[in-house]
Amino acid sequence: MLDDEDLPKRPRRRLDPLPLDALGLAELRAYIAELQAEIARAEAEIGRKERHRAAAQGVFKT
Repeated sequence: MLDDEDLPKRPRRRLDPLPLDALGLAELRAYIAELQAEIARAEAEIGRKERHRAAAQGVFKT
């Protein structure tokens, strides 16, 4: 019998899905706005890290 440790690890969910059928139109629009703001924040962080990597590669290029 397999233990939990033997099973492949599933990636951790970052956000728990909301039950959308319980939300009204205004709540759904607010939820979308929150998600879009989080996406923009993550994309900004990706850009920052890419610029940092490019700067470091520029310093260490031979």
